[in-house]
Amino acid sequence: MPEQGSISFTASAQRTIRLEAAAVAALESRIGEDFTNACALLLTVRGRIIVTGMGKSGHIARKIAATLASTGSPAFFVHPGEASHGDMGMITAEDAVIALSNSGAVPEILTLLPMLKRLGIPLVSMSGNADSPLGKASDVHLDTGVETEACPLDLAPTSSTTTALVMGDALAIALLEARGFTADDFAFSHPGGTLGRQLLLKVRDVMKSGADIPVVNETIMLSAALLEISNKRMGMTTVVDNAGKLAGVFTDGDLRRALDARIDINETPIGQLMSTGAKTIEPDMLAAAALRIMDENEISSLVVLDDHGTLTGVLHLKDLLHAGIA
Repeated sequence: MPEQGSISFTASAQRTIRLEAAAVAALESRIGEDFTNACALLLTVRGRIIVTGMGKSGHIARKIAATLASTGSPAFFVHPGEASHGDMGMITAEDAVIALSNSGAVPEILTLLPMLKRLGIPLVSMSGNADSPLGKASDVHLDTGVETEACPLDLAPTSSTTTALVMGDALAIALLEARGFTADDFAFSHPGGTLGRQLLLKVRDVMKSGADIPVVNETIMLSAALLEISNKRMGMTTVVDNAGKLAGVFTDGDLRRALDARIDINETPIGQLMSTGAKTIEPDMLAAAALRIMDENEISSLVVLDDHGTLTGVLHLKDLLHAGIA
């Protein structure tokens, strides 16, 4: 689609990005004692961190609350207008509030201040004016102001909402690090997503076990072993000795080599054709780590052995695909 008249869409976009990038870059020099005090205050909260904002600031506040909650700082969003009509009951004396307002003078938020003070709730504000009513009422004020919005009319919240969002991310990550929040903690907050599956699912959760394991004794003929491979539909079988210990594996690659050598499948024991030195893993290994081993070795299955070296299962690439890991 051609650009219209004298307006250059690309130039407009580049200007917006340039202005917002400059606004974000300016935040770094403002990170100091106030930011440290805000983090220290939020770390002591025994309840929840309530994040609030009106209009576009409200949308950013929702995102900040979600980021805090998913990184170890229990939080939720409360609409300031709804708070004045009943939702104030969602806030307790054990909570803390982060209030967003670029002007620091939004009536819906200012209406809440007397009630927050009455409850003795710590208040962190994020605005562009420390001398505003919100800034003065806050225990800690974080400056997210901008020289100009990316909007050419300097009206639509653009650069200011971006700086507020970045400041919120900075708070969330600083608190995450202070709490010692780990990848496992993150996974428990995201059990339904790909990250959660990668960080939580273990080999034992997805491997074939029990009667589903393809397994033959090393003394049986290749023809019988092929039946086991066909029945278990994994393109391979494990091979064990008379004591039940893993002796090797037989894969489709081994079969091709046997056929090329014109081996008599009815007269040749599988133990003479199997591959030894099979790649093995433990059942408590993360499934994602098992996938890396497959990728690094260009193989599609791994044998699972327990602490005593006993055959416990077989993990195939298709099991990881079904689990959403691969």
